[in-house]
Amino acid sequence: MLPVEKLEFLGRRYSELDELICSPAILNDHRELSKLTRERGELEPIVQKYAVLCDVKKKIEDDEAALQDPELRELAEMELPELAAERDVLERELKLLLLPPDPHEERNTILEIRSGEGGEEAALFASDLFRMYGRFAETKGWNIEVLSLSEAQAGGTKEVIALVSGKGVYAELRFEGGVHRVQRVPATETQGRIHTSTATVAVLPEAEEVDVQIEDKDLIISIAASGGPGGQGVNTTNSAVQIQHIPSGLLVKCQDERSQLKNKAKAMKVLRSRLLDLERAKQEAAVSAERKSMVSTGERSQKIRTYNYPQNRVTDHRIKLTLNKLDRVVAGDLAELVTSLRNYRQAELLGEVTDTGGGSDDP
Repeated sequence: MLPVEKLEFLGRRYSELDELICSPAILNDHRELSKLTRERGELEPIVQKYAVLCDVKKKIEDDEAALQDPELRELAEMELPELAAERDVLERELKLLLLPPDPHEERNTILEIRSGEGGEEAALFASDLFRMYGRFAETKGWNIEVLSLSEAQAGGTKEVIALVSGKGVYAELRFEGGVHRVQRVPATETQGRIHTSTATVAVLPEAEEVDVQIEDKDLIISIAASGGPGGQGVNTTNSAVQIQHIPSGLLVKCQDERSQLKNKAKAMKVLRSRLLDLERAKQEAAVSAERKSMVSTGERSQKIRTYNYPQNRVTDHRIKLTLNKLDRVVAGDLAELVTSLRNYRQAELLGEVTDTGGGSDDP
């Protein structure tokens, strides 16, 4: 049921804001004007949609009354199903608009990808995932900045941490966190057998300095020579920075830049986001469970999604969605997956989902 009293109150507040914004006292107070204009903008879609809903309900009442009139009955019977469907859509949209917004939805995002089970093939898969998100970011006009990169000896990626910046990044990527599983024939496999490997993905909203207060006394900062394969120039200076946050036990290392100061700044950025995520986990049990699944060990039984190369198939087990276009997905076409996951989350918030168990499973 819609909270009619609340909707009517918001309508009255919207009208009140219209009058206040036009008053000379408010027009001369730029700070208050900005505040009231922002509030009015937040209420506007709710008030407008509720007005449309009231209009549709009035038409339904008129048609129901017209059923008693032999001359109007046929027309009313034709209109009622369409009006009822429109009413149901409007009511659902209003419920979504009334849900409290996630304050982090418009934030930039710290994206962490680590190889899991599967050795060299897992490292290659981690690289593939990072490339996939990079291509998706290009389609959205986002920017990706690598904060930390640890490459595997035989190629691929052991761990990559990146900052993804742009409009609505966290809202789009937040459900990508978890264990991703790949099924394919590795290039080194001589007998054509399919191997299964995993990589873990964590998606954290970027923390601002005002979100997380970090005391210098709570940090242990270590400097060392950067490590990594290939003997690149970055390895020849003592530029790698490792920061340990004593109260939480969190440990962050950054060695991607030649500059010690730049590495420290990047490490602090990652640390803040991880601490913000821990704080959210303490406040919300649901977020705690989500974070726990994101940073799991990468066991195959904890997977959220499977990428099956021989069958060109990708399956998201949380929403039981299978798409037979893996080639397009790994090329960055994540729109259908992202939209489906967001719609599923909205349905959960509205209490429309009763079966929250794991989805379909690949052999």
